[in-house]
Amino acid sequence: MQRLKKIFATDSYIVPLVAILLGFLVGAVVMIVGGYNPIEAYAALFKRVFGSTYDFGEAIREMTPLMLTGLAVAFAFRSGLFNIGADGQVIIGMTAASVVGIKFAGLPMFILVPIAVIAAGLFGGLYAGIAGYLKAKRGINEVITTIMLNWIALFLSNYIVRTFLLLPGQNRSEDIPASLSMTFLNSFFDNARLHWGTFIALGAATFFYIFLWKTKQGYEMRAVGLNPNAAEYAGMNVGRNVVKAMFISGVFAGLAGAGEVLGVFHYQSVFAASPGYGFDGIAVALLGLTHPLGVILAAILYGTLTYGSAGMSFGADVPPELIRIVIGSIIFFIAAQGIVRWVLKPFYFKRKKEKVL
Repeated sequence: MQRLKKIFATDSYIVPLVAILLGFLVGAVVMIVGGYNPIEAYAALFKRVFGSTYDFGEAIREMTPLMLTGLAVAFAFRSGLFNIGADGQVIIGMTAASVVGIKFAGLPMFILVPIAVIAAGLFGGLYAGIAGYLKAKRGINEVITTIMLNWIALFLSNYIVRTFLLLPGQNRSEDIPASLSMTFLNSFFDNARLHWGTFIALGAATFFYIFLWKTKQGYEMRAVGLNPNAAEYAGMNVGRNVVKAMFISGVFAGLAGAGEVLGVFHYQSVFAASPGYGFDGIAVALLGLTHPLGVILAAILYGTLTYGSAGMSFGADVPPELIRIVIGSIIFFIAAQGIVRWVLKPFYFKRKKEKVL
């Protein structure tokens, strides 16, 4: 039994992989019950993603905001916080980037673009910091405040666009000259909307790992997340770490907003509803087990399934909503790891018996 525990502890990557396989299996069963061919459906899904250079580029574009919002949720979680407000922070980041990009359009691009990106990250962080401050100073649960702040961000953004940025006769802002698009790759990816936000996301993941596991401040944040009372007894400023963690989490989400508005659409719409990036980020963070590398891999999987779901609809006549069942099943098995371990247990015992013989 001790050997079995050791195997599970050292090979922790096995559990997520099996959870993914079980999720696909559940999706296949549902398709069979619904009268669909799961082999054709999954083949159409992956053909949609890898069938052309354009679709592959667009799939990468789909993954990028998921990486950043997943990192935002995961960073807060590692610090003992549950950031449900990444969606609102994305919107605030988009709005900040739009305001800077439009109102300072006369600046050179090499100055305007970095300022717009920095503004998006800064305002996303400050907006998340509101929930952190209320948690640290007033003890208000961050889940409640971040949910409420999502709605405030949505309506505040719409007000700013309608009042200061609106293109006459349209339900969107003026065009934003600042661009994160990687136009030099257009000839390779058939004009897919690739942008520098992908590299920003990878840089954010690197920062996430180095800051939390290689610095004193990161150690304090993880300590506060594990046991705030013990951290306070050890002389750590719990309130300051809570605010700081939420700020950094919001910066990641704000950068996701900058990537979308500067790299994909080049304008900001008046939203009828929340874009949903932050809520998908929660799923990505859970799939990635709140580790930066895991979040990047989970975003790749989630983005592949999301973008490829259209292929299931057109190529195999399978409703794209079924892919949500697959994603939900994977998250379920990730959360209920006891089920996965129960499935794996006979295989490990068999291997152990073979070694003994």
